[in-house]
Amino acid sequence: MKILMVNKFLYPRGGAESYMLKLGAYFEKQGHTVEYFGMYDEKNTVGNTRGVYTQNMDFHSSSLKKLTYPLKILYSREAKKKIGQVLDSFKPDIVHMHNINFQLTPSVIDAVKKRGVPLVQTVHDYQLVCPNHLLYDFAKGQVCERCVGKGKRACFENRCIHGSRLRSLLGVWEAFLYRHRDTYRKVDLFICPSRFLQQRLLRDNADLFSSRTRVMHNFVDAVTPAVPRKSRFPFPYIAFAGRLSAEKGTAVLAEVARLLPEVWFVVMGDGPEKAALAGLENVTLTGFLTGEELKTDIACAAALAVPSVCFENCPLSILEARTLGTPSITMPYGGMAELVEDGVTGTLARSAAPADFAAAVKETVADAAHLQEMRENCRKAHTATVQDYGDELLEIYATLKEKQT
Repeated sequence: MKILMVNKFLYPRGGAESYMLKLGAYFEKQGHTVEYFGMYDEKNTVGNTRGVYTQNMDFHSSSLKKLTYPLKILYSREAKKKIGQVLDSFKPDIVHMHNINFQLTPSVIDAVKKRGVPLVQTVHDYQLVCPNHLLYDFAKGQVCERCVGKGKRACFENRCIHGSRLRSLLGVWEAFLYRHRDTYRKVDLFICPSRFLQQRLLRDNADLFSSRTRVMHNFVDAVTPAVPRKSRFPFPYIAFAGRLSAEKGTAVLAEVARLLPEVWFVVMGDGPEKAALAGLENVTLTGFLTGEELKTDIACAAALAVPSVCFENCPLSILEARTLGTPSITMPYGGMAELVEDGVTGTLARSAAPADFAAAVKETVADAAHLQEMRENCRKAHTATVQDYGDELLEIYATLKEKQT
């Protein structure tokens, strides 16, 4: 099978790129041919044999070219033309889209469907229902669903995109344009990493999404055997791994550490909210960790804290911790709550309030026998590998291809 992956970035950059590149590598190992379309960048690690890409749009530069961006991020004729060249040359059996908005734009959908190629999109965030992609109001520091199932005017009123009225207005225009054109009806199937996201799509436009969504929780590289307990930190400790930012619940974590001075917290990450944790006597800040060091520190923890105050979609950190036999403590909403069976593979806080999250931490570590039972449950729980996930996708591709013919 010939598969064309479409994403604005074609190098390891974030979760969507990691997902795409790992799937592409797996498909190639299974004998399929995979090519990629997106922006040109010197850092690109994959591409297409035609060597055709869109120009790189750097929103942080001071170049005069940025003056043309408002038009290009709504409908990119360049992207439509160039993906058309790749489609005509490569002639894929299936096109799998990822993140396309702003740099590529949904103009690429028109090019794909003009050629009658089946089209799948993995919905990596909430962009289809929320112009700022996160269902989060940064100004108020709280989740927000004002745009779900309604017009997107609230995004402009709240300056939801980088605090800018212009950028927020463009986000609203984009949502209106593609709703008016019914562009997303040309997508054959939307892969949703969580039931929570699927439900928001259905609330927003049931007529469009009711027959076009499928829930597939994310995958891990491989199911990892339990790491021997050789901790460099006093056990039991609570681990945190990720970006230290407002929406990730850094302030909640800091307050929980103050409420529980008897519990040790090991924070593996960095970010703009790091100062909130600095100076707390029961917190160790390691900075960002990767590879075996990160894996070992999570495996040796009593539990992984995921205190995000935004609606996480399907955080890999919970899945990866589970394969290591480490239960997670997280919020009772979003895709996070779907990945934790309360009292079995982790603990769900009753609310986002620091006191409730602290109670969940205390409950998790209070009973050593129950904690050990949860660790065993995590090891036994099924977590999809890239092989499991990739094989299911290949079946989807084959079904869509058969319907097309």
